[in-house]
Amino acid sequence: MKKTGVISNFIWRFAERCGAQLVTGIVSLLLARILAPADYGRIALVEVFMNILYVFVDCGLCTALIQKKETDELDFSSVFYFNLATCIVLYAIIFLAAPYIAAFYKDAELTAVVRVIGLMLIFAGLKGIQQVYVSRNMIFKLFFFSTLGGTVFSAVVGLWMAYSGFGVWALVAQQLANTAVDTLVLWLTVGWRPRKLFSWQRLKGLLSYGWKLLASSLLDTVYNNLRSLLIGRVYTSADLAYYNQGRILPDAIAVNVDSSIDSVLLPAMAAAQDDLSQVKNMTRRAIKMSVYLIAPLMMLMTFCAEPLVRLVLTEKWLPCVPFLRICCITYMFYPIHTANLNALKAMGRSDLFLKLEILKKIVGLVLLLITYRISVMAMGYSLLVASALSQLINSWPNKRLLHYSYLEQLRDILPSLLLAVLAGGCAGLVGLLPLPDLVTLVLQILLGLALYVASSAALKLDTFAFLWDVVKPRLLKKPWANSED
Repeated sequence: MKKTGVISNFIWRFAERCGAQLVTGIVSLLLARILAPADYGRIALVEVFMNILYVFVDCGLCTALIQKKETDELDFSSVFYFNLATCIVLYAIIFLAAPYIAAFYKDAELTAVVRVIGLMLIFAGLKGIQQVYVSRNMIFKLFFFSTLGGTVFSAVVGLWMAYSGFGVWALVAQQLANTAVDTLVLWLTVGWRPRKLFSWQRLKGLLSYGWKLLASSLLDTVYNNLRSLLIGRVYTSADLAYYNQGRILPDAIAVNVDSSIDSVLLPAMAAAQDDLSQVKNMTRRAIKMSVYLIAPLMMLMTFCAEPLVRLVLTEKWLPCVPFLRICCITYMFYPIHTANLNALKAMGRSDLFLKLEILKKIVGLVLLLITYRISVMAMGYSLLVASALSQLINSWPNKRLLHYSYLEQLRDILPSLLLAVLAGGCAGLVGLLPLPDLVTLVLQILLGLALYVASSAALKLDTFAFLWDVVKPRLLKKPWANSED
């Protein structure tokens, strides 16, 4: 695939993620001001179970379809019908389990909440193959329209219900409306439709690759949600709300930058899977570019956390500040995880992928069991330690497969990390001045970003030069000129 095609698709994917997060972020901030932390905590309790069920939505088949070199209508239709049937069964399970979930958390109202929000599983089954079609054909601009449409519509629904006093149901309606409209727009814009074709033989072939990814994803999801489950059970829903709120802001930035690169990179890597030197170059570029973009934002948020939360979420959310800082540091290294694992998936090494997940979860579970009875903060710090160890584990196979070791990866991102810490630290000094939170925050952001960009240019970082070479022609392009992308 041409470099311009990959970059163009990344820009569309990044624009989709940023646009959605901008709208979602503004709405979430408004909702956080209206609703109580306990309302968010109750949704977080339900999401623990929903996130686990989502793993089974495609059984690893969607990723298998992206990775497979040659596919046809029989593959796509078989996976579509299988996924839809799976999602219907999953909804039946959570519908019947709803009273037991409510009893587990000692909150009777959760029964109805679980049953309504569980409908998102059906929509997930309907849109999964449409998303695969978009990814395989590298037409990511279709995601832009579907995601933005769902986000804007759900924002209106959620805000209206919150202002009308519906409490936790405003959050339920917002999520359900988002998924429903997203699915509808994809079906209207994507040309693919299921045919009356089905083959167990094709499914078996895809499952031989996909089941390992399913098992890996299940381990990862259960582990990631185990903290929320334990916090909600051992402590309070408010504690869980503070913990989750601390993740929302860094997650909105880091995961969306990383997932934009991830979703474009996996099919590009899969297409080049037989050329290991090209896979290595893509992995290296993904790590360097993602960290370069994410690191300064995470460091700025770390040093500006308190005025940011006080200004945006109000004083009642200040207990989430320590969790926000922990998550910023954790997410700053997220690209190392993603790029290394993407390389394994693209090369068809789902066996190694599964082994790595098992090892990481054993390490993380031990740390969690040691800390969960101490305090919620101790559980947060265990996440930081587990993330650092996971970087080593994820990068280990590629030292042999791609000749790209963890130390080499750290050397590649070290300049970006040091400049990000410098920019964040200087911005943090502004917080010592006796200024209003809004003025402080604006000055911190402007100073931090200016220092980061100026230092990158002065030191001639190759990642900065690469991004500037990509962006500059688009900035200078005349609006009436024909685009090759």
